Amino acid sequence: MPQRLALFDLDNTLLAGDSDHAWGEFLIAQQLVDESSHRQKNDSFYQDYLNGELDIHAYVAFTLGPILAYSASERAKLHEHFMQQAVQPLLIDKAFDLVNAHKQQGDFTVIITATNSFITDPIAKLFSVEQLLATDVELLDGKLTGRIAGIPCYQEGKVEKLKLWLKSLGSDLSLANSVFYSDSINDLPLLEQAYEAIAVDPDQELAKISVEKGWQTLSLRG
Repeated sequence: MPQRLALFDLDNTLLAGDSDHAWGEFLIAQQLVDESSHRQKNDSFYQDYLNGELDIHAYVAFTLGPILAYSASERAKLHEHFMQQAVQPLLIDKAFDLVNAHKQQGDFTVIITATNSFITDPIAKLFSVEQLLATDVELLDGKLTGRIAGIPCYQEGKVEKLKLWLKSLGSDLSLANSVFYSDSINDLPLLEQAYEAIAVDPDQELAKISVEKGWQTLSLRG
């Protein structure tokens, strides 16, 4: 039997919150940005995401802007504090159980997220998935530029990025033998192409569509 592809959205699916938004709050707590203006912009971008209207290029530039001058070692140290202070409270035991159950079944596990790779790479490592597909960020002379490298892993771009990655593997992994877990209406394009779609603590729009399409719904929060 071909190996099944187990796909997991990250924010508000495997995490009890949004790591991108949490990063903005973390920068405020570290006094690296102006509290009032940064929170206002961070909240506004997050609302745009919830509404399916996010300008992801502008958001990545905003998210990474305060650390563009940081070296790789400085970024790693800051991210270590972020993991301890902001990510740890978002971790859900049932999310780890879900990923581990798929691994034990022999599935190929992938976290696929719109959030940029700088923020999400250490989080994906916590889950020990075999692949992270995220919005990749551009590096120039070891420094972040604030620009996206390649296809943003967002909405239809998430499908496109996944298909390009699958093609590059040259293996029998495919969407025809896949399950995808997500909370967000932004992931509707991929949910509709996965063999099995499962809504996890879905937002209002996705919950409605899940009922219409007969998709399974589950909660990892309880």
